[in-house]
Amino acid sequence: MDSIVEALNSAYQDFVAAAAIVLESKESSNGQKTAATDAALENFKQRWELFRVACDQAEEFVEAVKQRIGSECLVDEATGSVSAKPGQSASSGLQPISAVRLEQMSKAVRCLVIELQRGSGASSASAHPNPSAPFDARFSEDVAQ
Repeated sequence: MDSIVEALNSAYQDFVAAAAIVLESKESSNGQKTAATDAALENFKQRWELFRVACDQAEEFVEAVKQRIGSECLVDEATGSVSAKPGQSASSGLQPISAVRLEQMSKAVRCLVIELQRGSGASSASAHPNPSAPFDARFSEDVAQ
């Protein structure tokens, strides 16, 4: 994470410095277009693109961390390994399930979402011939649903 923050900071500093150089070159040429102003503008454009790339990378990192934290919280809640905070009840009212089973269900949901996004909703019906039992009855958590 530190390297991402440092890269973002460095790209920002380079971008601001390039902007200052553009302003200085415009001022020194009395607003006229010169080779120096063109070079400064080209450098500014490159620094802008590098700054955007650094921002995108930082955003991707933040999104990945948010997903990981969300997944960990979901697993903790589902497996019953969350300890109650003061003033909160210890039970969410849900029966704990195994982390392995939770992962299997999560993968199944992801596959269904992908199928629906591709527009092949019909294939999801064939994957589960009995719509009243969409999960595997071997798992006690699914039978209760």
